[in-house]
Amino acid sequence: LGPADTRRADYARRSAAQRESLRLPPLPTTTIGSFPQTTDVRQARAALRKGTLDDAEYTRRMRAEIDRVLALQEELGLDVLVHGEPERNDMVQYFAEHLDGFVSTAHGWVQSYGSRCVRPPILYGDVSRPEPITVGWADYAQRRTDRPVKGMLTGPVTILAWSFVRDDQSLAATARQVALAMRDEVTDLEAAGLRVVQVDEPALRELLPLRADERAAYKEWAVEAFRLATSGAAEATQIHTHLCYSEFGDVIDAIVALDADVTSIEAARSRMEVLGDLNAVGFDRGVGPGVYDIHSPRVPDRAEFADLLRAALTAVPADRLWVNPDCGLKTRDYAEVVPALENLVAAATEVRGTRVTVPAG
Repeated sequence: LGPADTRRADYARRSAAQRESLRLPPLPTTTIGSFPQTTDVRQARAALRKGTLDDAEYTRRMRAEIDRVLALQEELGLDVLVHGEPERNDMVQYFAEHLDGFVSTAHGWVQSYGSRCVRPPILYGDVSRPEPITVGWADYAQRRTDRPVKGMLTGPVTILAWSFVRDDQSLAATARQVALAMRDEVTDLEAAGLRVVQVDEPALRELLPLRADERAAYKEWAVEAFRLATSGAAEATQIHTHLCYSEFGDVIDAIVALDADVTSIEAARSRMEVLGDLNAVGFDRGVGPGVYDIHSPRVPDRAEFADLLRAALTAVPADRLWVNPDCGLKTRDYAEVVPALENLVAAATEVRGTRVTVPAG
C-alpha cells in the first residue's frame, strides 16, 4: 500500500463529474439505508437459517420486498433510492457472516439501546472477502429503477467497534484488512452500475480513546482505513458516509479528513448545531444534516422539516445540502415512516421553490 491507495482526485473534479452523472435537483432527498423490517421479512430470514426455506424462495421474497420498497420511494418522490436492506440482520453481523476471519454466535446477545439487542461477531483471524456480499441485491435494485440507488456498506471502524476483536495485532492493522475487503466491495458495486455508494461509520467517535495523548494516532488510522476502503472509486462515483449522534466536535477534524463526497449526520435533535462545527473547520463537501429524528415515533409535519432546512441553508450552500432522516428506518413502522417521508419530500420541494436555485454546472 502507498499514498495513492488512500487518495482520490480533488473534490472539485469529483463534484463536477458527479453532477454530470447523477443530474440531481438542488436539495436532493434520500434516506440513510434501511427501511422497516416487517414480520414477513424476519420470518423469511429465520426460515432460511432453519433450513425450512430454500435459497430460491428466499431470494424471491427478498426481491419482492426490494420491489415494494423501491416503488414506495418512487411514489414518495425521493431522489436517491436504497434497496431497504431486508436481507440484513444487523449492519455489522451481516458483513461478518460473509467475511473470512469472523465467527458469529447463535446466542451471544448484547444490549445495544432500549430493547434493541445485537450479536457482536468475533474477529479472530486475518480478514478477507471470499466473494461479493451486497452486490447481487444492489444490482437487482438498480436494474429495477431509473433513479440512482445507493450501495450500502459498513465501514471498517464501525465493524471493529461493534465486534470482539483479536488483540494480538494493532487495531490499525486489523482495520486495514477490513478496509481492503470493503474496497473490493465498492469496486464491484461500481462495476454493477451503482453511481452512489455509502460507507457508514457511525462509531467513528465511539472508538476515540479516553486518553488525550492517544487520540491523534487513532484518528490517523481510522481515517486511513475509511479512505483505503473508498479511494478506489472513480471520480463520478459519489461516496457517502453516515455518522450517528455523538459529540462531533471531538472528531470534526477526522470527519473532514475522511474526504467523503457527502456526509449525512444526525442533527434534528440539536437543530443543526453540528453545522457550526463543520463551518468552523472549513468543511466544503456535501452534507445531509438529519431533519427527522427516527428514534421517536412522532411524525414531524412539513413546516417543521422546512424550518430545519432553512436553518441549514444559513450554514450550508444549497448546492451542497442534502435532505435525509437522522438514521436508518429499520426500527420504525411504516405507519410512521410513510407520512414522515411524505412531509420530508414536500418540505424539500417547498424550500427548493422559495429559497434555492439550481447551481451552475
